[in-house]
Amino acid sequence: MDDVDDSLGDMGQEPDGRTLHFGEFYGHAVPGAEADSDAGIAVVMGNCQAESLRIMLDGAGLHTVRVPPVHELTAADLPFLDRLLERTTLLVSQPVRDDYHELPLGLRQLSSRLAAQANTVAFPVIRFAGLYPTHAIVRPPSDLSLVPPIVAYHDLRTLAEASKRVTMPTVVTPKAVRAIATDSIAELTRREEAFDTVRASDLFARPGFAQMRTLNHPGNAVFAAVAERVRHRAGLVEHSVDPGRALLDSVHAPRLAAVIEAFDLDDEPASDWVVGGAVVADADVREAHLEWYSQHPDAVEAGLARHRRALEILAAA
Repeated sequence: MDDVDDSLGDMGQEPDGRTLHFGEFYGHAVPGAEADSDAGIAVVMGNCQAESLRIMLDGAGLHTVRVPPVHELTAADLPFLDRLLERTTLLVSQPVRDDYHELPLGLRQLSSRLAAQANTVAFPVIRFAGLYPTHAIVRPPSDLSLVPPIVAYHDLRTLAEASKRVTMPTVVTPKAVRAIATDSIAELTRREEAFDTVRASDLFARPGFAQMRTLNHPGNAVFAAVAERVRHRAGLVEHSVDPGRALLDSVHAPRLAAVIEAFDLDDEPASDWVVGGAVVADADVREAHLEWYSQHPDAVEAGLARHRRALEILAAA
């Protein structure tokens, strides 16, 4: 495309770190990136889960191109994206809505820009609350991009405390854990069926902490299973990948004794967070979040409304 600049930068300047990180997307040569000239070109689009799935899909006749997460794409990226889509043979995407961030990044919009012979496979946004039953994601209406400090996950017990009108029990029970897990699987199943994605919900029939590091950060085994299902739906040969490291490993949530009891796990309870390899006390997170809620009361109201069902389960069990 004529409006895509393949140069390293104005006046010979080197590209910035982001451009280098997504080098092939921006048209820069990546050593060994396309060693197999017969391989199909795959793009995996979505949130932070997309890059991990891309890693697990690469190889065996499929060359995957690293692209920025969908929420980081800007209008300036569209020419590069369109050029990539022109040669893409497989688009793998979460069910992104049309005109996401006022840009043509929806799943249907991206699919419409593929060549006629290209395939599209949808995969779900994977969230499972059964292992972290008090945690939730909340988008403040005043600014949907706002997240609380230290960790982006809201604890419903802290949220209730901040409301000053909702009372929560001090102990989470195994009964509540199992009820939250059942609801979470049902919601994931509903989304899979609504958007015709490959399945992931059945993977949590027997949950374990290796599956999810947080509410929405799956472990390698989950990504491997989803990648296998994507390849099957796309008609590709079976292929397994060992990335040589733990994927989405930067944040680990505390592990409640009630969860371990509910699912008869061998793990030990863990009361602290691990963020970037550093241990962070849950009490410090709670204190920081209470202060943040005092500045963003709309987040409290939004959280109480969105997660009413989970709050009721935790309060009743």
